[in-house]
Amino acid sequence: MKIIVPMAGRGSRLRPHTLTVPKPLIPIAGKPIVHRLVEDIAGVIHQKIDEIAFIIHEDFGSHVEKDLVAIAEKLGAKGTIYYQNEALGTAHAIMCAKESMQGPIVVAYADTLFRADFTLDTTADSVIWVKQVEDPSAFGVVQLNDNNQIVNFVEKPQTFVSDLAIIGIYYFKSGETLRDELQYLLDNNVVKGGEYQLTDGLENMKVKGLKFVPGKVDEWMDCGNKNVTVETNSRMLAFLNADGEDLVDAHVKAENSKIIPPCYIGPDVILINATVGPNVSLGRGCHIINSTVKNSLIQTHSKIRNADLDNAMVGSHATFDGKFTSISIGDYSVLE
Repeated sequence: MKIIVPMAGRGSRLRPHTLTVPKPLIPIAGKPIVHRLVEDIAGVIHQKIDEIAFIIHEDFGSHVEKDLVAIAEKLGAKGTIYYQNEALGTAHAIMCAKESMQGPIVVAYADTLFRADFTLDTTADSVIWVKQVEDPSAFGVVQLNDNNQIVNFVEKPQTFVSDLAIIGIYYFKSGETLRDELQYLLDNNVVKGGEYQLTDGLENMKVKGLKFVPGKVDEWMDCGNKNVTVETNSRMLAFLNADGEDLVDAHVKAENSKIIPPCYIGPDVILINATVGPNVSLGRGCHIINSTVKNSLIQTHSKIRNADLDNAMVGSHATFDGKFTSISIGDYSVLE
């Protein structure tokens, strides 16, 4: 089994945090989004992962590439890097990794996390991860027949056809078949809005009689902007805490301080006259002094003083000393 992760987008809605770090490497409860994503996929497919192919922008740099390869290696897989330097659509992005599209594959977009407990139907030609939503008009959805097979893909329906939204994770029994269909789109310049779309390839496969079935997830968590990313961090902490994971490093230095779970507290964190939690992630080396922090995501080596933070997101190596509450400051920022 191979996993293909298109992640070349700039993550503009999550700025300033994505000015220095690609969105999929933003940590959620102590691990990068993309790390948690591939771990969760591995937990659902119950198969050995041979390779994880990451499709990035060339400007991301060698440090990002090394981090991604290390994520793959932690799952016992080979990490491969491909480049997409032009935003030409989902089908084009996937085809940047065409050399890895062999055998069974999972395609997963690295801006979403999920929780699921279903058995992957490997007899199907494709499984599309979906989540029941209240307002399907904001999503691409699938229609099912009486045999629980997908018979239609509808983009942002204005009248109700289905409430099963496509979350951006797909299984294909044959990577070669998907590759050939997407190559057809590129060769024949089949575009919508100037971009090559994966859904056009899926539609062609369906017309040819391939079997598509849904994989229904229990939770779908977005990381599109600051507010929803902070919310996703809180929800993930709750799940991990319920799973019994130990989220607080054993060597946290706390003086006259209180931790209210669930929280992720990384190594070398120092708490002085602080109340932290609930729903807080503190990365390695953070200092929280004379402050209260709840419902917030703070990356690594940042210093927070004299603050009362709620619904805050702070990057790495930042310094904040002040009265504002719901802040969003990027790496190396200083507000004193």
